[in-house]
Amino acid sequence: MGRLVLLLALVAAASVQQAGVLHIKVTIVDAEGHVRPVPRHALLISDNPVSAAPQRVVTSIDGTADVRLRPGNYTVESDEPLIFQGKVYEWTLSLDVAPGRDAVLELTAANAEVGTPIAMTGAAAPAGSASALLIDWQDSVVTIWTPTRLGSGFVVDARGLIVTNQRLVGKAAGVEVQLAPSKKVAARVLASDADRDVAVLWIDPTAIAAARPMKLAYARDGQAAVNEKDKLFAIEAPLDDRKTLASGIVSKLNARTLETNVALDDTSSGVPLLNADGEVVAITTLSDDDRAIHDIAPAAVRIDEARSVIAAAEKAMTNAAPPSATPLPVESERPFDDEALREAVKRRAGNLGAYAIDAEDFDVSVITPVMLYGTRHREDRVASRDRGRPEGNPEAMLKAMRAVQEFANWDDYVFDYPPVVMIRVTPKQVEGFWTSLARGAAQTQGVSIPSIKHLKTGFSSLRLFCGDAEVTPIHPFRIEQRVGAREFVYEGLYVFAPDAMTPQCKTVKLTLYSEKDPSKGDPRVVDAKVVQQVWDDFAPYRASAQPPK
Repeated sequence: MGRLVLLLALVAAASVQQAGVLHIKVTIVDAEGHVRPVPRHALLISDNPVSAAPQRVVTSIDGTADVRLRPGNYTVESDEPLIFQGKVYEWTLSLDVAPGRDAVLELTAANAEVGTPIAMTGAAAPAGSASALLIDWQDSVVTIWTPTRLGSGFVVDARGLIVTNQRLVGKAAGVEVQLAPSKKVAARVLASDADRDVAVLWIDPTAIAAARPMKLAYARDGQAAVNEKDKLFAIEAPLDDRKTLASGIVSKLNARTLETNVALDDTSSGVPLLNADGEVVAITTLSDDDRAIHDIAPAAVRIDEARSVIAAAEKAMTNAAPPSATPLPVESERPFDDEALREAVKRRAGNLGAYAIDAEDFDVSVITPVMLYGTRHREDRVASRDRGRPEGNPEAMLKAMRAVQEFANWDDYVFDYPPVVMIRVTPKQVEGFWTSLARGAAQTQGVSIPSIKHLKTGFSSLRLFCGDAEVTPIHPFRIEQRVGAREFVYEGLYVFAPDAMTPQCKTVKLTLYSEKDPSKGDPRVVDAKVVQQVWDDFAPYRASAQPPK
């Protein structure tokens, strides 16, 4: 019996070792003659003769799918037909997978069964399939970084115009537009209307050469382009570039908005809502009852509200200098591995509060992923002496620990330990002279009044220098801390690449600017010990990039 079990185990192991990977790629040619990948196309894979239910796979955003198969003959077929630009495409092909070898299957218009919707289905063509809408518009929906939140927008003009909602942009004059994980450019806010909740951005037109301007479904002759119960779609643009398509229906039409049950995440402000023909009918927006929380409003702004704002932007373009074409720095696509972070925390000497930099009007903290990881996993923390941080000063230690927590509107960004250096700038609080005098007088009468403090000044911006060279931040964020029903205090959170502060810089300098005097900077030299410690914190990350010897 034991020998039989062993024999069966060896046979099973040999079968697994002989399995190969089938690499599938699905493409079609559009009306302009361009080869386009087919994303989110579902395929069924059956073995011949059939021994089990078909295996279902779905192509990724680049039209590819990989599936591991045992040796044998297989049939690959479309789960549902692809309907695109008035044609229907269906694939049914067979192939062999040899033992221990990979196989490649390319599905194209040449090996598809192609027809018209009526000829193949006997009915009118269903519109709005996930694959067709993504083929048309996936490159036209972009990610937008503002100082206080993350959202989306969509291309409406080949000259570089992008529409989004005004609540996302706020009062910012410029934002960042990310077109792919490795491609980001600066955008200028050309026009903004808070009442209509629409903003129009302008970027370098060459950056969106591959994106088609989206079709806008304005009302015509007093008739709305969308009605209650109509089906709607939303293309979301997450940072990993795996664009997805959500769907729902119009539940209510209002004069300037519509309500829908399309389920979107809290970073989807500014996403276009499309009808079944792929036309934009509305723009998602943020809820206005609590702007510190990134809730998507139940009502979306109807696209008709954008018409006058787009016209104002086009007028503003005529006398404006074109936006910069210089690519902006982006986060590395390679994460800081959890195991490397865990080991870095164990080797770290001291508590894991932020490194402090002395400044007149601000508490300045330098933060690395090691601190964030160690703070969240407190069992890994070490309680010995820490370099680059005041000892014997409870208030300073408390500030150092607070700096690596409570990131408010940027909590989600920090949560995954991005491999970046962050510089947090918090306005200092002081007690006014007359308040202090009154408190002292009260104490002489036996009355204790708590300290009443106010901000010395608000934060405006910062600049970082490695030697004489200025370092461009990945993001110039602002942390939005609520202090009242509609009042906020803003901290700076500037994000830089891991090599922004290195011992090779010789001198690392910060220049801080306040709202009180935004033209006068406060230069501060970063202690060489802090620079070295920041560099050391990223040693495991640099090591993980080296190929094994």
